[in-house]
Amino acid sequence: MKKIFLYILAGSLCFTACKKDDEVERFVEPDDIAVRNSYDEQAIQKFMDANYLDSQGNVKAFSASDPADDNFKKLSELNPVKLPSGVIYIKKVDAQPNPGVAINTDSNSNTASLVKMMIRANYYVATDLDGDVSLTSYGALVNTIDSNPSPVTDPKFYYVKKSVLDAATTDIAKQRSYYEIEGFQEGLSYFTGFQGMPNEANYNLQGVIIVPSKAAFARNENYYGLKNTTFVFNFQVYNTQVRPADQQ
Repeated sequence: MKKIFLYILAGSLCFTACKKDDEVERFVEPDDIAVRNSYDEQAIQKFMDANYLDSQGNVKAFSASDPADDNFKKLSELNPVKLPSGVIYIKKVDAQPNPGVAINTDSNSNTASLVKMMIRANYYVATDLDGDVSLTSYGALVNTIDSNPSPVTDPKFYYVKKSVLDAATTDIAKQRSYYEIEGFQEGLSYFTGFQGMPNEANYNLQGVIIVPSKAAFARNENYYGLKNTTFVFNFQVYNTQVRPADQQ
């Protein structure tokens, strides 16, 4: 009888310990938006210290075992520019068009730019797990670079067509802010685009735009279901022109 009691006690202690371990690993979204913004800022800095741009401008993580990336600079060493909104953009020096075409990212402007771009857009949530604040990968918003690369024209997070807004059946879905990521538009306005590059041209990505959640959707409902989410855009603009009337 004593042995049975000891077995039950040991099993109970094991279950409790396992449960406590699970609780340590579980991240709970903070109620305070200021805490969320702080997590984003800390995690973005850590991301910029842990990643670099390879020879084609791809964002890559440093490897502790491969010396091939030892001569690359961290993203944080590539003159990142932080805007008042919290958006950060980084330009790859040898990848900018010369001359380039200015990009008007104002969706409501009559001279807004249509853009065709090669782009990898990943989304993350900054989490604090036992004091370790970092960007936890959740997936890709769009990726036109890896496997069958082909540029995309006016992705919905950059510009949503009026026909989509007009066909929406709810008030929120009739708003541009439901689809478009303002922080991406803001960051892109600091770049210039190429004009008339063929789809099959080899890419040399122009740089990176990092958008913290407060400059994206924050905690608002959105088309993608991505709240409290930080976005990292790695891209090259293949073509830039005033958006034709039939593309608005």
